[in-house]
Amino acid sequence: MMTRLRSGRAGLAVVALMMLVLVVLGVARLQVDAGADSFLSPDDPSATALQQVGSAFGGDPVVVLLETDRPGGLLNGEQVPALLELEGRLARLPDVAAVYGPASVLNQVAGRAQDLLAELSGYRDGLRAAAERRAADAGEPPARMSAAGAQAVAEFDRRYGPLLVQGLPAGLPTLRNERFIRTVVFDEAGDPRPQWRFVAPSGTAAAVLVRPRQDMDQAALENLVDAVTAEVGRTELSTTRVTVSGAPVIAAALGERVRAEVPLLGAIALLAVGAWFAAVRWTGLRRRLLPLAATAIGTAVTLALYGWAGRPLSLGVIAFLPVLIGVGSDFTTYLARRAPRRMVLVVALATAAGFGALAVSPVPTVRDLGITLAIGITLAAAAGVVVARRMPAEPAEATRPASPGPVAAAGPGRWTRLGVAGVAGLLALTGWLVLPQLPLRADIDSFAGGLPALESARHVEEVIGSSGEFTIALSGADTTSPEALQWMRHAEDAVVTAHGDELRPAVSPPSLLRFLGAEPTPDQLDAALRLLPPYLTGSVLNADRTLAMLTFGTRLDDAEAVRDLRADVERILPAPPAGMRADVTGLPVVAAAAYEQVSAHRYLANLAGIAAAGLVLAVGLRRRRDAVPAVAAAAIATGIGLLGLWLTGIGLTPVTVALGSLTAAVGCEFTVLLTEAARRGDAGLRRAVLLAAAASATGYAVLMLSELTVVAEFGMLLMLSVGLALGSALLVVWAGRASGPPDSLDDMSTAGPLVGAAECASRT
Repeated sequence: MMTRLRSGRAGLAVVALMMLVLVVLGVARLQVDAGADSFLSPDDPSATALQQVGSAFGGDPVVVLLETDRPGGLLNGEQVPALLELEGRLARLPDVAAVYGPASVLNQVAGRAQDLLAELSGYRDGLRAAAERRAADAGEPPARMSAAGAQAVAEFDRRYGPLLVQGLPAGLPTLRNERFIRTVVFDEAGDPRPQWRFVAPSGTAAAVLVRPRQDMDQAALENLVDAVTAEVGRTELSTTRVTVSGAPVIAAALGERVRAEVPLLGAIALLAVGAWFAAVRWTGLRRRLLPLAATAIGTAVTLALYGWAGRPLSLGVIAFLPVLIGVGSDFTTYLARRAPRRMVLVVALATAAGFGALAVSPVPTVRDLGITLAIGITLAAAAGVVVARRMPAEPAEATRPASPGPVAAAGPGRWTRLGVAGVAGLLALTGWLVLPQLPLRADIDSFAGGLPALESARHVEEVIGSSGEFTIALSGADTTSPEALQWMRHAEDAVVTAHGDELRPAVSPPSLLRFLGAEPTPDQLDAALRLLPPYLTGSVLNADRTLAMLTFGTRLDDAEAVRDLRADVERILPAPPAGMRADVTGLPVVAAAAYEQVSAHRYLANLAGIAAAGLVLAVGLRRRRDAVPAVAAAAIATGIGLLGLWLTGIGLTPVTVALGSLTAAVGCEFTVLLTEAARRGDAGLRRAVLLAAAASATGYAVLMLSELTVVAEFGMLLMLSVGLALGSALLVVWAGRASGPPDSLDDMSTAGPLVGAAECASRT
């Protein structure tokens, strides 16, 4: 018998060790993705168009802004070769799709001009040779042969000579010729010409755009940003300031911040929540931290599952650990206080459903947070069942009777309680009604608040005049046809006329082909596209000429303004040529689409969690009617919370816009367990609920230590929501109890009294 027992224990130890190894390896494989895609809605047509544009031209660029205090100081004969060398090194970096900079553009223009001169010179020599050959074939003497050749060249010179003189007033097209550079790049006033401003925003600044390969993972993106920064640091250019920015830089900084804060905030949450369980006398000292152990198991297994599945976690992983550590420990605590196992498991599933309702959000990082929390809560509750079996159940503690005296014994009457509940309900209803009026911040910058990279982005925005790309993509069989070019010219003129102060033209086929005039023929277009460097045409036309884009610079910091801008641009755009399609896209546009979806589904985001949690309770609880006060408490807490946000002017984010789902996750839990405690007259279980509320609020409060503004605000709001959820649960249970004081423990179990929040707090 002893041998079998030892063998069984050894087998369990081996299984446990194997599980531990799998968990550790899974967590080690975990990756974080804080790229722009995690903040955007993938379902909008603009997102599909952005993917198409990114595949053809590269993703949103890393911007290297070089500044000097001398006008034209970066684009002269001394600096341009060094700048060209820098652009070449950047172009050779891994995962770079294309690099556009002033030196490369100048080099390509100079090279094409030299090729044109060589071609014209060869053509001129060919004309002379052909004329002389014809004279020789006619038997003309050498003098007549030379005269015929000179006459042919003279006709060529009369036709093309003035054009060459007009087109090349600054001499030979070389990067060492400063007159050539200034003539090509700058106008008479010394300002960069319009078609150059995307790489030469001003006379004292130059911008190098490094377009990364589309669909890079977080690690590759961070490596690219580091490599670009390192190459820029090696340059010998004479600059007063160098700034590396852009959406990829912000995403890389977010990823680094997430990896730095996740273990730190998780450890702080573990210590802070553990301090509650260790300090409060809710069970024996040796067993007080077992709920934390169950939560740690659920957390580790959840992260390991994501690691083995190869699915990266987004920005929401920062909130995942503190929230799960705070909430996941509740269920083991309830089981230790002899709460019915079925009730605890149903409540856990309802909490998971409340968090899981975040999956209705169009923002991927919010969906990931909800789904991850739902999985973690479920696993933590399952681990709690196993741990609780090892814990001897604590005996129920009867609630002490109220103080003697007719007034104290009677307490508030039923109508008084219902009146208080009615006032709370009216306040909550007001909060639900003002939900559409609450300001919403759903732009990319709001996720990066608190990062130094955002300050760099602001500086680049001030110098360049934009921080993102607003793109009109034209797709069809031949986007270089005269009809397509004419449409793009009209579209660009319409956009600039209506929104020139918000959309700054960057680069487009019309700007590159402006020298052809208003109505070029197909032959002229073909000749011009052959003449222009592929380096330049490749920035606006894909290889088979089925996709062309008009790019404008805009700002990222106001999603609502970009949404309205997109709507008006789509309205004023002319109808595209037959067989072609025009799409408005760009990173700010897709972010605005996510904002629009989040804003349009405010009620759904809030009601989904309450409904999901209530449905689980109604189906799973033995006393199904307990689901009604639970849902009522969640609705009241959410409404009052929304009213508080409206009164204080605090805006919502894509996460906190689902305050109802977040509040329902804990509000329903508190109400069901407080109702059971009142029904049984069990002060110990009631004390466990208060302990769980304190632990949950503490886990949320840890998020306030984050350097990311959106995470800190999220933690503060959730901490307050726990207080509202607990208060609403106490109110609902108090208002729903039978009138008159109970005379015995049996009366308590049938009447379901709750002595009140003050006494509950005093017992902790």
